[in-house]
Amino acid sequence: MERKGNRFIGDAAFYHRLLVLVVPIIIQSAVTNFVTLIDNVMVGRLGTVAITGVSVVNQLSMVIFITMFGIVSAGSIYGAQYFGNGDTEGVRRCFRFKILVCILVAVAGILILLFAGDRLIMLFLTDTSGSGAVAETLSCARDYMRVMLIGFLPFALVNAYSSTLREAGETVVPMIASVVAIIINMTFNYLLIFGKFGFPKWGVVGAAVATVLSRYVECAIIVIFAHVRSNKYQFVKEVYSKFYIPGSLLKNIIKTGAPLILNEVLFSLGITMINQSYSTRGLEVVAAMNITNTAVTIFMVINMSMGSAISVFVGQQLGAGRIEEAIDTDRKLIFFTFILHCFIGVVMFLVAPKIPLLYNTSMDIREMAMMMLRINAIHLPIGALYNSLYFTIRCGGKTLITFFFDACFTMVISLPLVFFLSRYSAIAVIGIFTIEKVADLIRVVLGLIIVKKGAWAKNLVSAKKASGEEA
Repeated sequence: MERKGNRFIGDAAFYHRLLVLVVPIIIQSAVTNFVTLIDNVMVGRLGTVAITGVSVVNQLSMVIFITMFGIVSAGSIYGAQYFGNGDTEGVRRCFRFKILVCILVAVAGILILLFAGDRLIMLFLTDTSGSGAVAETLSCARDYMRVMLIGFLPFALVNAYSSTLREAGETVVPMIASVVAIIINMTFNYLLIFGKFGFPKWGVVGAAVATVLSRYVECAIIVIFAHVRSNKYQFVKEVYSKFYIPGSLLKNIIKTGAPLILNEVLFSLGITMINQSYSTRGLEVVAAMNITNTAVTIFMVINMSMGSAISVFVGQQLGAGRIEEAIDTDRKLIFFTFILHCFIGVVMFLVAPKIPLLYNTSMDIREMAMMMLRINAIHLPIGALYNSLYFTIRCGGKTLITFFFDACFTMVISLPLVFFLSRYSAIAVIGIFTIEKVADLIRVVLGLIIVKKGAWAKNLVSAKKASGEEA
């Protein structure tokens, strides 16, 4: 039993290293998501129309943001391994790749939402109650969206800089920048949504202005810090002096990262289309899902932070050629994440009835949100296990597998399931929601089989490969 236990449970030094890395990430994410909840509640005090309009815009923005996440993740596969291999030039070139492509995605997102935003928003607005709230909701969403677009570019830079700093072991400064930005966001939300202390009462526009302002502050802190400390983080030196990325490295990132980027794009589109399918059951469902999704992100903070831990710890060990050590570390991280989220799921289940009470909306919407939260609480350990398996397979460069494992499952199984049940069955929304979550067991089983085989554990940047100069 002791030997088996050691396979899944690390020693004190193991958990100390884990805490040093992951606690700042958890704090950053926790504060961010908690304030997002507070922002959501503030907007929710304006009524169901405001909740729904903001929710739809955030779902559309999510496609852009997750695409950036996919790009950053593609660069980070090589960046983390180059850092583990001591190759600064390799890290710099991966960093440059992230900056350039994230900015391109941000610009593309701005143009798409500027010229096609109204048509996309209307896909989510179905008035089943006959209240005539669609036009008002569209106007609210449009006003919110046009301000939020201004924050896309700093968001792109924050993603590129923060991820690369984390690969270099710096997690505290991104956390501090996030906390400062959050304080600004929360303060100006209160001032501008409700018109306090002589500030204008702008409603949802005030919420957007506060968010955009906070993003520029966060971006300024992280960028200035990285360049002031360039002697320590040498990958920032000369990153803008030339926009050269070796063709071989670009080819490697695209070859390895294309499935990952495509995965994130299709996954985010799939989730957006799933939410659109739910929205055909009425504006009330959109509002309930917004309350649910915002609250769930708080309970998912540690889950996503553990994904970052797997990427950094296991990625660096793979890059250093310590394959068996990487497999052992990964096993312990997965086990720890699963057990921890069994306890978090219990907490979430118990507090679920209280969260919807924070919103100024109908009892039907509150009841639906509470039931969705409890279903998510039961699903939480499964989601945590899946997330850990996904990051494990990804950090070894097996991005084609993660593509089938993640996006294909969402598009081929989850989306058609919700699409047809929401439109062509009499099953209640809660029943459809439960079926969707149960289906996730399929990919968890597949993920466990793939990870157990160990073929994912590969060194992509051996000492012989210098900064991607070779094929």
